[in-house]
Amino acid sequence: MALSVFEGVVYHCHPVDLRNPCKPTLEVDARTQPGDLDAGPLLVTVADYARMVGDHARDCIPKLRDAGRITKWMGVDHISFPTWTPVDHPAL
Repeated sequence: MALSVFEGVVYHCHPVDLRNPCKPTLEVDARTQPGDLDAGPLLVTVADYARMVGDHARDCIPKLRDAGRITKWMGVDHISFPTWTPVDHPAL
């Protein structure tokens, strides 16, 4: 779950479902502005991903790299989330 996003980079996140750590899904529950979500894929650092999935990272990171999901941004490896679906939440 992405809790803060700025210009496509996720700064605070936590896992919601760890049943399939090698195929991560990113849900966004954050206040965003134009440019935060619409300029391309969302990026989560590999270090944050590894913290969230623990020992599974050893097996999953090579698979994500082979699938083209890992990219460099500002000299740091990030997992790219190129596809996502916006969800409308009912007003409270």
